[in-house]
Amino acid sequence: MACTSCSTSDGGAPKGCKNNGTCGTDSCNKLTVFDWLSNMSPSNGEAIFDCVEVRFKNGRKEFFRNSEKLTLSIGDIVATVASPGHDIGIVTLTGELVKIQMKKKGVNPDSNEIPKIYRKASQKDIDIWSVARDREEPMKVRARELAIQHKLEMKISDIEFQGDGSKATFYYTANDRVDFRLLIKDFAKEFSTRVEMKQVGFRQEAARLGGIGSCGRELCCSTWLTDFRSVNTSAARYQQLSLNPQKLAGQCGKLKCCLNYELDTYMDALKDFPDYDTKLVTEKGDAVCQKQDIFKGLMWFAYTNNFANWHVLKIDQVKEIIAENKQKNKVSSLEDFAIEVTLEPEKDFNNAMGQESLTRFDQPKRKKKPNRKRKNTENAVAAAPEKPKQASNNNNNKPAGGNPNQQQNKQNNPNKPNHKNKQNPNKNNNSNKPNSNENKPAEPRKPIIITKNENKK
Repeated sequence: MACTSCSTSDGGAPKGCKNNGTCGTDSCNKLTVFDWLSNMSPSNGEAIFDCVEVRFKNGRKEFFRNSEKLTLSIGDIVATVASPGHDIGIVTLTGELVKIQMKKKGVNPDSNEIPKIYRKASQKDIDIWSVARDREEPMKVRARELAIQHKLEMKISDIEFQGDGSKATFYYTANDRVDFRLLIKDFAKEFSTRVEMKQVGFRQEAARLGGIGSCGRELCCSTWLTDFRSVNTSAARYQQLSLNPQKLAGQCGKLKCCLNYELDTYMDALKDFPDYDTKLVTEKGDAVCQKQDIFKGLMWFAYTNNFANWHVLKIDQVKEIIAENKQKNKVSSLEDFAIEVTLEPEKDFNNAMGQESLTRFDQPKRKKKPNRKRKNTENAVAAAPEKPKQASNNNNNKPAGGNPNQQQNKQNNPNKPNHKNKQNPNKNNNSNKPNSNENKPAEPRKPIIITKNENKK
């Protein structure tokens, strides 16, 4: 993805770029071209095409002639002609593909106006270039402050220094014409350099700055798209998209360029459909189209006197009714041609990949298990045989909260083994002690009083 100067160090941080992941030349993948002819040599001793493509900051590309017959390859840093002085750029394409790119951009390869390449950049040229690039960000902040002081309705989006540091180009966007003559004087006095102002459109601004689109990927205009075609709202209408400007607008504030990508496919599919304004004449009344399904080839019609009920018809059926209407014949009703559309069951994607629920932490905490002592006493009561009702008179003096049946069973069966010791032989088991009295009846347990606070816990 990145060049060698962007390789990561042992600590995992990118080294050499200091631009949040982009290399020192900025934007590693911006408007790159794959040279699929790089492994092919010219046949019959033909000379290599002497023009190369050079990229500067933020995707600005120009064509230069290699008049010095330098051995250039993609990624070489070269010094090119500028006015005045020289500029520093990176070679992005060489060979026959440059001729194709020049034809695409409308540049004549045989023209004498194509600038030339001076030399490969030396280390001194690269150092001057790097120092000039480091000045751009603080200059942009100060330039915006000066524009606000002059009360100019303009936005300075980017600053680009020339390779030798002799000139700075200020890119700005504005809705109307701006008189910045006094602003240029303040810029030249503040920054001590030559100043050039260049106005760009909102799409060009987004292409220079880059960003992430609503699809989650990098902007097309900043990565591979070079020609900006006009986008109309009719493209959204043909694709049956809601005319919501917030969803249809991109980072530049204009309509998204991707609305044109699938427009041709939709136009081909709509050729088989009747016109949307088609009116069907029936004995029950006229019917108009309410909705279309381009992928399934269906149309929804409703009577003009009853828009609540829609009838689904196939394209062939609609064409059949239109043919009858052209012969001045009326069909009986739409119900004779309507089809039933079965709704597909809703798919549950809550656990499609077997992952846990995202709301698993929102569930209330489970109640704690009941007290083990209370559980054991309940088991003892369940295992004990029923006793006659005469013994119920002995429970009048029992304290509140106790279990009368449990106390009754313990008094009537003194030799009965302890169920708690039977379930947990390792706890409170005194049968192996020499001083234990096996014939001694078990003492009645104290009743367990459960308060409201314990139940809450």
